Amino acid sequence: MVMKRSVGSQLLASVLVNSIYAMKNYPVMFINTLLAPFSILIVIILVSHGGLLQVGIEGALIMTTITAGIGLQADLSHLKNDMKLQDMVVSSPTTSLTYVAGMGLSELVFSAPVMAVLAVLAAIFIHPTLVQSLIIVAVMGISFIFSIVLGFVLSTFTSDVLQSWGFTGILSVVLTTLPPVYYPISYIPQPFQILAYISPTTYAAEIVQSAIGFISISTFNLAVDWVVLVGVCIALVVIAYKKALWREP
Repeated sequence: MVMKRSVGSQLLASVLVNSIYAMKNYPVMFINTLLAPFSILIVIILVSHGGLLQVGIEGALIMTTITAGIGLQADLSHLKNDMKLQDMVVSSPTTSLTYVAGMGLSELVFSAPVMAVLAVLAAIFIHPTLVQSLIIVAVMGISFIFSIVLGFVLSTFTSDVLQSWGFTGILSVVLTTLPPVYYPISYIPQPFQILAYISPTTYAAEIVQSAIGFISISTFNLAVDWVVLVGVCIALVVIAYKKALWREP
């Protein structure tokens, strides 16, 4: 019981420090989180004359999820290098899993208002069934896990928050802007489609686009999408467990 209370308190502390405090004292950060997915969504709607509205909304949900996860990298780097918080956590009974889980939860809480708005838009313009909604939530959950694990691994190797911002910008482009998240992969010329499959978010987008009936793919290809998405998540978790520098050598 004491252990449960301790873990719960640590998770709550992470949310208060890294989410509630930030939203209250630095609202410009929340505005930035809001603008990123909606700006691309608006452009996609205008360019497609509304034809990609449904895909764009789901793409914005995936982008928000991924951005929240990899954004953890900069926050962890700041707390580790500038505030020296990780040194205190390492010397305490808190495990790396609890620390990352709490920080990841704080990123999720910080992005929750944006996700809520997008969920309302999805309900209005897509009308997903219960099964479709569960598939979308599952994809977002897996994407969030692999993105926060990726953010944690990179944060343990970065020596300055400025370096983390560079990684965050690169990952945002590679995982959410260049891949066919806001549009179907068929919009990419055939010779270049293979490059899109380098990003795991392509597989996530295909699953969601198939779930809402926007694209039609075979059962085999859909199974491959799930295997790749889950496999990437598991691989990153294993890498984080074995290679991340939680303690200084």
